[in-house]
Order: sequence, then C-alpha cells, then structure tokens
Amino acid sequence: MAPGTIASESVESNDADSPTQSTDLQPKLYNNVDQDALQKKTSQYLLNYGTKFMGDIICGAKGLYVYTANGHKVLDWTSGQMSCLLGHGHPEIVKTISDHAANLDHLFSGMVSPPVLSLAERLCSLLPDGLDKAFFLSTGGESNEAAIKLAKVYTGKFEIVAVGGSWHGVTAQALSAQFHHGRKGQGPLMPGTHMLPAPNAYRSVFRKRGDSGESAYDWEAELDYGWALIDQASCGSLAAVIVECVQSSAGVHVLPQGYLRALKRHCERRGMLLIVDEAQTAVGRCGDMVAFARDGVVPDILTLSKTLGNGLPLSAVVTSDEIARVTAERDYCFYTTHVNDPLPAAVGNKVLEIVVRDNLISNARAQGALLHAGLATLQSRYACIGDVRGRGLMAGVEIVADRATKAPALELARRVADRAYALGVWANLSSHASFGGVLRIAPPVTIAGDQVLAGLAMLEEAFATTPGVVRLY
Repeated sequence: MAPGTIASESVESNDADSPTQSTDLQPKLYNNVDQDALQKKTSQYLLNYGTKFMGDIICGAKGLYVYTANGHKVLDWTSGQMSCLLGHGHPEIVKTISDHAANLDHLFSGMVSPPVLSLAERLCSLLPDGLDKAFFLSTGGESNEAAIKLAKVYTGKFEIVAVGGSWHGVTAQALSAQFHHGRKGQGPLMPGTHMLPAPNAYRSVFRKRGDSGESAYDWEAELDYGWALIDQASCGSLAAVIVECVQSSAGVHVLPQGYLRALKRHCERRGMLLIVDEAQTAVGRCGDMVAFARDGVVPDILTLSKTLGNGLPLSAVVTSDEIARVTAERDYCFYTTHVNDPLPAAVGNKVLEIVVRDNLISNARAQGALLHAGLATLQSRYACIGDVRGRGLMAGVEIVADRATKAPALELARRVADRAYALGVWANLSSHASFGGVLRIAPPVTIAGDQVLAGLAMLEEAFATTPGVVRLY
C-alpha cells in the first residue's frame, strides 16, 4: 500500500507492499436519503453558477471514493475538484480541523497565529530562494487576483499577458487573464489583457512535418509569434505574465520542456514579472513539489490553492523578499475577511507535513507512471483515443472521431464518461464544448497501485462496452 493511503474497501492485491484492506469505510452521515426528493430541491433552490448539476446526490466521501444516495460507490479520479490531494477524510486532516475548530478557528485579519507562521515557514522552506514570503487566502481565483495586483503595484504597470486556454478564476483581474471560458455576458473586462497562443501540442497550427513525415510541435516559433503580436498591441505598460504549468481546464496540456524558461526570458526583456499558477499541479501531484521545478525556473510570484488545502478553501501567494519590500512601501493592500485564517492554515501545514513525511511525491511519480502506461495501452486498443498526455498523477485522455483529422467526438466522450461512472470510476468530462471531449484524471497522491489498476480496468470496460467505440484489436 502506498504511504499515507487510506483503507477504503476490500481489495485483493498482487503487490507485496500493499496489504489487503478489510474494511469498507462508507460514511454514514447521511443515511436513508431520498435522492428523487433532493433532485427536485436542486432544481427548486439552487442557483446555476455555470455547470450542469449531476443527477446523483453525493452523500459520502471517504478515502478515494464517493458514495451516492442510491449506494453507488465511485473511485474518485479527480480528487473532488482536483483538490483532495490526500483523499477524502484523511484522519490527520480530520483531527487538525477538529482541534482548530474547537480551539483556534478564525481571527481578526491583523492578528497572527502559530499555524499561519508554521505554514509560511514550511512552505517557503520547501521552495527555492526567491520565494521567501507568503500570505494565505481562500481560493485560487483570489490568490491570482492578489498576485496580479502585486505585480501591478511592484512594476507600476498594468498590462497582463496570459495564455490561450487558461483558467485563473472568476474574479475581475483573474477572469480578465482567463482565456478559456467565463468571459462573456458581463460587459468590459479589465483593460490591458493580452493572450499568447495556447500551447496545445496536439492541435497547434505550429505543427510541422519533418523529413521523416512525422509532425513536430514548433512551440518556440508559436511563442515568438505570440509575443510579436503582443508587442504590437501593447501600450507600453506590460506588467506580468500569468501561466499554468499544466493547463488542466483546457484539456490537461503540459507546457513543453523549455517553454517556461523561454517565457521567463521574454518577461525579463520587457521588465515583466512571471506569475506561475500551480492550483492543481503543486504539492507533488506532477511528481515534484512544484511543477515549475522541471524547467529550472523560479517565478517572481507563485500561487497555490486546491492541493494545498486538501479540499478546504486555502490558497497562497508567495514572492521574493524584494517584491515584498517594494510593494509594502507602495501600500499594497489585499485585506480580506479570511486572510491568514488559522484553521485552514493548520490544514495546509499538515498537508505539507504528510506529503514530505510519507514520500508521496515519489508515490505520485510511481503511480503516475503506472497510470500513463495503462492509458497508453488503452490508446493502442481504441481508435477514439486521439491523445494521452499529462505529468505524474495528472492525465488527459482526448476523445476524437477520427485520429487523422482529430475531429472532436463530444457525444462519444460523454457516453464513455457516463459508462465509466456507472462502472465505478469518475474521470471528469466537462459538459462544456470548450474542453473538447477530454477526460481529466487527477487522483489523490495517496493512491495505491491496485487502485490505479482497478480504475484502468473500469475505464477499459467503459471503452469496450460503449456503442460507437471502435476497437483496434
């Protein structure tokens, strides 16, 4: 069993290091729930916020599983909203929440508490020099809002550059730098936002055929082209670039090796800061403590959220001593009700402690390799799988109608995803067409090898039994 794994069900394993689990820990908090009645209340009382609600009512979440009102047990391969890095109901997280709810939950925003200092010290000690000071907020959008404002105050400039396909949040400045979805229907966004081409290696028009006939992605030409357009459009006040190391919402597109370093050079030439948004990728999910470590680049500002709080609302903004000094002198303000709250900070500190103590980054690499090997096998067996991509325990499986044309197959993707869910594995497929029919997979880093294999087996059965899927064997 992987270090830190929570026993969730009886599992037979061929792994000598993964003892059989004997206890089904299905939560009993909501028993005898009438799903039909609750579905009616969903329509009657819940305001739509941009997604279709699922039909099932979820009444429990424990370990790597969620449970519906009708008793359906589902392997949660998205860690909730890509956030429960250690799984649901981790006993040490539960104890931390309970202790702080009873003894140190929320304070006046100018007060300082031990868990906030412990989290700041632990987090900064795990990051490279140049990421020296932190403060803590609630959501990823909020942290990106704060980071963009920090960059504007430091540079004295206001133009922000982001990347096509990006998702940074739904508050004003974060949404203005978001080029995937959510921009319409509200009038003008923040002035001075620019977009670089989406680094989509699978579909980019900057794919070129070599002498061998194989096509290769010329991301450097694409990036230079994007900057040439921005230089023409800019009014001369370029402040910062914000970028994700893996564009999860766009379909799990990994930045090409060297892209982040090249982006940093472009920033330095223009006197801009580099903001890296690691909402989903940090704290081990991609096989490193932070995903930017692969490229040997240190951002000027780092934002963390989802994985840091293990499902609780916790985010972080981290920057250098120099940026912290200058922005303090210029009266930078991001004063909120829940800034540096002790309870979520205690949870974040415990998450980092567990990830390091239990070698969960190594587990993410090992189980990620198993996951990607299994998905590659599925790609060799089913014609509708056009591309498999990702890093560590983060993967995207793109469903297409034809591999040659790469025409999307949104309806087929929906049927495959629905079938997988019915069989007992949840791999998120957005209902919005902008996601392009990509199954997004990001299980907790506590996952064991037998649980990876069990999920792959259910996913294979989903492909094998969904009408319209063409087998290649």
